[in-house]
Amino acid sequence: MANNFDFFIGDWTSKQRRLRDVLAGSDDWYEFSGITRCWSVFDGGGNVDEVKFPELGYTGLTLRIFNPATELWSIYWARNDTGLALPPTVGRFDADGVGRFYDDEEWNGRPIRVRYQWTVASADACRWEQAFSTDAGETWETNWVADFTRAG
Repeated sequence: MANNFDFFIGDWTSKQRRLRDVLAGSDDWYEFSGITRCWSVFDGGGNVDEVKFPELGYTGLTLRIFNPATELWSIYWARNDTGLALPPTVGRFDADGVGRFYDDEEWNGRPIRVRYQWTVASADACRWEQAFSTDAGETWETNWVADFTRAG
């Protein structure tokens, strides 16, 4: 439903972890920080966030738009140095309160299924995860995790 992402409105700090070698059987992660500001648009039917990664030297932007006819969210990601990534990931929050969003892309020439997953721990903490699948979603490799804490 619209307003599913209202929990994310505001200012956040985050601990980001990314897998160094994606889809290579690696378990070598690196960490960096993020600073995020999120605001609502369309009376809760959408939102925008800008995230800065000081250690990595780039900024990202996410646009989330709710479609009331399909009851699905479309999530668009862009970086200041590479532009808009397409297609959007599309999905919803399930009865268990977890948001799951999917799309089909290519990674190094291989077709993959992409999953974004949002879990809300409290009013001041949430987690976003990105995972890839090379077998149409039968198995997943999580390759990016962001733990957010509301900035005071």
